Amino acid sequence: MSSTTGTPRTAVAPLTTEDAELLIAAATAAAEAAGATVSVTVLDAGGHLLAFRRDDRAVLISGETSTRKAFTALQLDAPTADLVAAVQPGAPFHTLPTALDRPLLFIAGGLPVHRDGRLIGAIGVGGGAPEQDHGFAATALDALV
Repeated sequence: MSSTTGTPRTAVAPLTTEDAELLIAAATAAAEAAGATVSVTVLDAGGHLLAFRRDDRAVLISGETSTRKAFTALQLDAPTADLVAAVQPGAPFHTLPTALDRPLLFIAGGLPVHRDGRLIGAIGVGGGAPEQDHGFAATALDALV
């Protein structure tokens, strides 16, 4: 029998469905204020879908786009806006495969969600211009505080 010593890990509250609903409401409100129609996806730390909203006025692909943005932000623990240059032809992530055999979508609008310095999920917004989607997702994160 062995014993371990060291600093115990502090429990961090996971992303809840209530958190996810707040993120979606805040992103949607920001989009509506800007005159945009978007879809919003929120994933937990394991990549499981917590909540999703697709506006019927948004382009059909916006739902898939928001999900891929959230998944990419979660996988790489980085805002997807920071990755755009890395996927240009000849750049390091241009043909990066994923464990799920899905291509990553590196367009602004995906943000990781942290609590107490730990990754607890991600939000993806799709349907507006990339810069808009990033702003809508950032506004949602600000509301989560």
